[in-house]
Parts: sequence; C-alpha cells; structure tokens
Amino acid sequence: MAASAPPELTPRQHAEEESGAAMSFFDHLVELRKRIISALIAVGIGMAIGLTVARRFINFISQPMWVALRANHIDPNLYYTHPAGYVSLYISIGLYLGIALAMPWVLYQVWLFVAPGLYKHERRAVASFIGSSMFLFLCGIAFGYFVMLPQVLTYVVAFANGGSVGGSIKPLIDINEYFDLILVVLVGLGVIFELPVVVFILSLFGIVTPKFLMRNFRYALLLITVAAAIVTPTPDATTMLIFMAPMVVLYFIGVLVSYAVLRNKRAKELAEGQAPPG
Repeated sequence: MAASAPPELTPRQHAEEESGAAMSFFDHLVELRKRIISALIAVGIGMAIGLTVARRFINFISQPMWVALRANHIDPNLYYTHPAGYVSLYISIGLYLGIALAMPWVLYQVWLFVAPGLYKHERRAVASFIGSSMFLFLCGIAFGYFVMLPQVLTYVVAFANGGSVGGSIKPLIDINEYFDLILVVLVGLGVIFELPVVVFILSLFGIVTPKFLMRNFRYALLLITVAAAIVTPTPDATTMLIFMAPMVVLYFIGVLVSYAVLRNKRAKELAEGQAPPG
C-alpha cells in the first residue's frame, strides 16, 4: 500500500516550524544562564572602557555649565566638597558609561533568548521595537544636552547673578550635584521621547486609536503641561515651554504611528478575509 502524502502545513504550522523546536524547562534555564553571563561580561568590559574615558567624559558633561558661567561673566569653575568627591564621580561615570556601552550587547542577548520562541513576523516587530526605542532614547538625550541644558543652566545662573544688590552672589557649584541634575534631565527626556513607542504598543493591542488620541488631545496637553512642570528644574515659563514643545510633537508623531498601525491591521484583516480557505 502506497504511503499517503504528508498533509500540507497551514500558515500557522509553518510559523511554528520557523520558531524552532520546543525547549525543556532545564534547557531554558541553561540558555538563560548563558545569556546572563554573556551580558555581565559585556557590562564588565564596558565599565573597564568607561573608567578609561571617564575623565574626558566629565569634561564633556561639564561644558554646558562652563558655557552658562562664561555667559554670565563668572569664572567657569566646578567644585567638589568632599575629599573623595571627584573619585566618587569618576567611578560613577565609569559605571554609567559601562552600562551604556554594553546595552546593545545586553539587548542582543535578550533577543537571542526570546527569539526562538517567536514567530517570524514577531521577530521583525521586536527587532524594530528595540531599534526604535534606542534611537528615540538617544534623540531625547541629544535634545537635552544640546538644547535643554544650555537654556536651563544659563537661566538659573543669570537669575541668581542678577538678583544681588549691594554685593555679589556667586555660585559655588558642586560637580556631583551638577551631575545628578543633568542625569535626571537627560534620562527624563530620553524616557519622554519613547512616547511614540508607547503609542505603537497601545495601538497594536487596540487600546488607543488615532481618533481617540485626537479627541482627547486637550487632556493629553494637560498631562504634558504637568509633566513638563515636574521635570523642568526651573520655574520659568520659557523653559517649561521648551520641554513641552517636543512632547507635543511626539504626541502627534504617536498619532501618525497609531494611524499606520490601524491601517496595517485593517489591510491584514481584509487580506485574510479575501484569502481562499485552506
């Protein structure tokens, strides 16, 4: 008796074939251990590199403060008030730089761990998500360093410098406190710039739509104003508006992203509805 031909695989079964064979729980633990060790090694190497360039990076992050002091005709000096203050800053910056340098490899290890359990289209989506998140986060940091910090620092120094009567009030800026300030500002802006990615995820799950986002823009603007007031380290309206402007632009970019997601989902649903039954 002739052997019957194997049945054709459905698209879903093809996808399951692409995702690889199932792994046991023990295999998952071994794979997780391997990825964690690889990520930790990368962080260690990154920290070693970060410590070698930390001194130059301290000069780099001090530039906005030096510019603000010179603009107000003040000696561009930063200070540390603890005997080990500079050493502590040096080590902290080295560690932060190490994590930042190792982050692409760490994310790649996360990808290698989760990718075998994903379908082909899901792999593309996750890869795009990681790439877009990193790009937008770096854009937020760049905006904070090159646009936000010069405005904020020049204002706060000029405010104190112009308020003295009958004497002089000069800033004695602790470099560790200065670093804490710009870390909050830069990381905060980096997170804010992730707004289109958040909208993409919510749209993908059908939680928000372009119509919903546009209809509730006035509430979003209120939340943006509150967030800008919290994140802005100065009380003036100009600085807060500088914070708000990119957030509003990112909101409307999110609307376009939501529209693209919705259109793509409808196109897929229409294609599946017109496809002949398997």
